[in-house]
Amino acid sequence: MDLRKLKKLIDLVEASGISELELTEGEEKVKISRNSGISQTPQLIQSQPQLIQTEKPAMPPSIDGEPINSPMVGSFYRAASPDSSPFIEIGSTVKKGDVLCIIEAMKLLNEIESEHDGIIKKILVENGQPVEFGEPLFIIG
Repeated sequence: MDLRKLKKLIDLVEASGISELELTEGEEKVKISRNSGISQTPQLIQSQPQLIQTEKPAMPPSIDGEPINSPMVGSFYRAASPDSSPFIEIGSTVKKGDVLCIIEAMKLLNEIESEHDGIIKKILVENGQPVEFGEPLFIIG
């Protein structure tokens, strides 16, 4: 695995607040773990690829609408900068393609766009909070 790519993965783990990241590419497997206060060197492990089934985060009960899920791991931001107003609020009407939030991953800011027309019924994530792939961010109805 390319050392620059490995460094970016380590930076992602440090910046996102996640405690562990595991990636398999062909025969190579990298597992990066972060322990509080203990520096740990990433290990490159040769192994057979394994299919791991993960659970999707549970939807909050009693909210009527469609979830908009995170397409990646990163840090969630409701505005383009700390001085800017949020892209959307609860009750905002959005159209397909409207920017809903930004997710910072590996020091890149990714605009997350709505895939549906509707009204934002609930914002499920706090500003600056780390998010996982598939985690519900908003409820749109």
